[in-house]
Amino acid sequence: MYKVAIIGASGYTGAQLVQLVQQHPSLTLAGTYVSENSADAGKNIGALHGNLAHVDATLTPISNEILVALTSQVDFIFLATPHEASHDWMPTLSSGRAKVLDLSGAFRLKDTAVFEQFYGFAHTQKDSLDVSVYGLAEWHEDKIANASVIAVPGCYPTASLTALKPLAANGLLDANVRPVINAVSGVSGAGRKASLTTSFFEVSLHAYGVLGHRHTPEIEAYLGTPVIFTPHLGNFKRGILATITVKLAPNVSQSQLDAVYQDAYNGKPIVRLRDSFPKIDDVAHTPFVDLHWKLDEVSGYAVITAAIDNVMKGAASQAIQCLNIMTKQPVETGLVL
Repeated sequence: MYKVAIIGASGYTGAQLVQLVQQHPSLTLAGTYVSENSADAGKNIGALHGNLAHVDATLTPISNEILVALTSQVDFIFLATPHEASHDWMPTLSSGRAKVLDLSGAFRLKDTAVFEQFYGFAHTQKDSLDVSVYGLAEWHEDKIANASVIAVPGCYPTASLTALKPLAANGLLDANVRPVINAVSGVSGAGRKASLTTSFFEVSLHAYGVLGHRHTPEIEAYLGTPVIFTPHLGNFKRGILATITVKLAPNVSQSQLDAVYQDAYNGKPIVRLRDSFPKIDDVAHTPFVDLHWKLDEVSGYAVITAAIDNVMKGAASQAIQCLNIMTKQPVETGLVL
């Protein structure tokens, strides 16, 4: 059994990690932590998340002493923490035998100038950044297997990259036309903290972060081409539906397009290639990515749709996938029952 600690366990992603660790046959929950001044410190996690009422896990306030101790007391540390906290704590947490899976954006971007532009503070942890591996599980398995620090991808990039990387990897994108990504997320993507923007009475359907969202450079960095990315907030709890329009290279056929996706995801059980365009209800509360695509051979444009649960494949279950790879277990272990 591998011992696991979760820092930031009171939020949606942290609580989801608790559930996934509890149901995983090779993991044991060794500690659940919150920030030092959190109002949730000392509470049982079931008091915050009723679905975990059966779990005996007290939310312990984190401290420097605990951070140091965890490096030798557990095998894996999950960080469901703000970007700044992950950035500052990583050198300590990665200094021992524990491997760290960071679900913030602190170590996803290798270009520190771009990071500062989009995250609003300077990245000074070069050593940690140099050893971090981007945890897009279906595409970086070899690097993940030997990593000590995993930067778990963002939710929008997970959906977008899963849809687009087969095309980019096979040279099927028209280099002169940017892919256009329109993606809608449920309100859980904004986190658990109360906000007027995500209150039941106020939430609607609207675009935000237009032409400036921090996930844009993440998608571009791991796709290898510029994109137009527009996120939207929808009036539902969880899930992401990304509908992507691309111009393909000349003379690509529907059968070629089909083959590219089938080849890319053959033997990848978390990616489901669908016969029709998926909906969020198909993937909510599951670890799957559902994909479907259609080509207009006359214009050369194709539309690809990806559906994920933003708290699961967009965060917690993808982190578990990475852990499974790191421990040489089938990638779906503890995720697909």
